[in-house]
Amino acid sequence: MDFSDLLSGSTESSDGQGEAKRPSPLQSLKVDLDFYSESIKEISSEMLAEGYTLFPIFIATQHEVSLGEVILDKAELGTNWSINASSLEEFVERGVIQDAKKTNFEKSYKKAADYMCLFVVVPEGANFVFYPYK
Repeated sequence: MDFSDLLSGSTESSDGQGEAKRPSPLQSLKVDLDFYSESIKEISSEMLAEGYTLFPIFIATQHEVSLGEVILDKAELGTNWSINASSLEEFVERGVIQDAKKTNFEKSYKKAADYMCLFVVVPEGANFVFYPYK
């Protein structure tokens, strides 16, 4: 899934009046990711170089989550989203990704040097997104 699939802009209402919905909170995520891009890429490279994981995953959330380690705190940085660093291994260990689906995830994982793998957590649910570094 691409990041743009999660963004909702103005859309027509079911009555065809063209009424605009309120902006998605994911619009602010795009702004924050562009701001965080260099830091996330550096941390991803370190995770790979140190042999911590071949599959870094970054959790984007506006609330506290008990997955990964906070690396970019929205309260400290004055942004809208916090980012936690994690790995495929932690996601499997914690049951977020079923062991049987691990191989499928690995096959769909995009090159870590070019894309950040995000697990975006919003009130409606969570999903994986690959977002290119700036």
